Amino acid sequence: MADLSGKTVGVVGGGFGGLSTACYLADAGADVTLLEKNEQLGGRASRLEKDGFTFDMGPSWYLMPDVFERFFAHFDHEPSDYYELEQLDPHYRIFFKDGDQIDVRGDREHMRNVFESYEGGAGDRFEEYLDTSQEHYEISMEQFVYEDRSKLRDWVDPDVMRAAPVGLKLTGSMQSYVEEYFENPKLQQIMQYSLVFLGGAPKNTPALYNIMSHVDFNLGVYYPEGGLGGVVDAVVDLGEELGVTYETDSEVTSLTKGKDSFQLEIEDGKQEFRFDNVVVNADYAHVEQDLMPEHERQYDEGYWEKRTYAPSAYLLYMGVEGDVEELRHHTLVLPENWDSHFEQIFDNPAWPDEPAYYICVPSKTDDSVAPEGHSNLFVLVPVAPGLSDSERVREKYREKILDDIAENTGVELHDRIVTEEQFCVSDFASRYNATQGTALGLAHTLRQTALLRPNNRSSAVDGLYFTGSFTTPGIGVPMCLISGQHAADALIEDQGTLTPSQD
Repeated sequence: MADLSGKTVGVVGGGFGGLSTACYLADAGADVTLLEKNEQLGGRASRLEKDGFTFDMGPSWYLMPDVFERFFAHFDHEPSDYYELEQLDPHYRIFFKDGDQIDVRGDREHMRNVFESYEGGAGDRFEEYLDTSQEHYEISMEQFVYEDRSKLRDWVDPDVMRAAPVGLKLTGSMQSYVEEYFENPKLQQIMQYSLVFLGGAPKNTPALYNIMSHVDFNLGVYYPEGGLGGVVDAVVDLGEELGVTYETDSEVTSLTKGKDSFQLEIEDGKQEFRFDNVVVNADYAHVEQDLMPEHERQYDEGYWEKRTYAPSAYLLYMGVEGDVEELRHHTLVLPENWDSHFEQIFDNPAWPDEPAYYICVPSKTDDSVAPEGHSNLFVLVPVAPGLSDSERVREKYREKILDDIAENTGVELHDRIVTEEQFCVSDFASRYNATQGTALGLAHTLRQTALLRPNNRSSAVDGLYFTGSFTTPGIGVPMCLISGQHAADALIEDQGTLTPSQD
């Protein structure tokens, strides 16, 4: 075990990447202080509590349980030491806007029959697709996700090249890959919906992300006790056990490297911290462009302007009277052709005319998130980052979405809402300093995958590291947990005390 005793490390940002890094470094003996801008930890996984309702403000899907198990196992714990899991059945319900409806379950035989009912031979191809997805997932996770291959030499090694998934067109898109298996557009959508969680579209996301179907169908969809906020609490509690100090309401407004230490200013000089090393979990572009002097930046303004950012989101949190019987814990509402929605996110930014969206109803599983006799739900519509979201625009879109829900799911909400809040592009920018108001970070396009994402190590400043959804391995709570280990391992390795862990 590495010994970082005597080393002080500041972690900027309390999202899952920062919380994870803090745990790994504290476990290695460092004196870790985590500075969080907002009043609570969790970053985008914040909670909203209002009128007896508790909402997960951001991530709400508990996927890839193996990653959480691996994270806690590093510290001789398991998730059940902190929270219980309930597997959802169905995983989610899909309403297509032509009136069709599908419940997606973890029962492969059931789903095989569903696919076959839509397209002759699709049942067998579904099985083949999932077997391939599982193979790619297992290879990718062990060789390319848990291993931090952030340099070109990490990829040109013959052993690494031999380990790459055989037969996968790494330069192809998910759209072209899925089309090789299924002709029916609804079946294609089922295999591609999770790309929204990666901040991409079927036509700009690499085919290697077919691994998400293994995550969906084989690994299962779960609900953690207390929602994703309960998982935040678990990682925070673990950090406290390891000695991490948390400082909330502490926005870093300046970060620079002095002769002997890093200097971090809080709220323009209100308070100053000094650390031997710093790990940044805040928005990568914001920190480099707004907090650091020009000579300490790795990338110029033009670099960040050319990046493809993951979508922002229009979010409507609602507490409503009564049940919403037609909906499930996770519900997707999809148009027959969603190309126009993705075009209005990535190609011609605009508020979607025919939106695809997600509805979460945690009160279906957890009685504690809503008062008795009420339902807790939020709606998430992916929208282009950088859109203008004035109060007038939001109110107009609110009515559009409520009408769309009523028309396509049969759930009328207008007269049942007892409390509500909206969250959108400008809120992501103000609360999280998110570049262009992105809800997720950098999209997983072919040119922004693996070593083509910004590095965990700063190339301009020794002792400065980055973690979270802008860097490797990428977007999503499980990926950010892993990113935390990558950043910690890089720091530990650079201290010359230990090579990166091989858990």
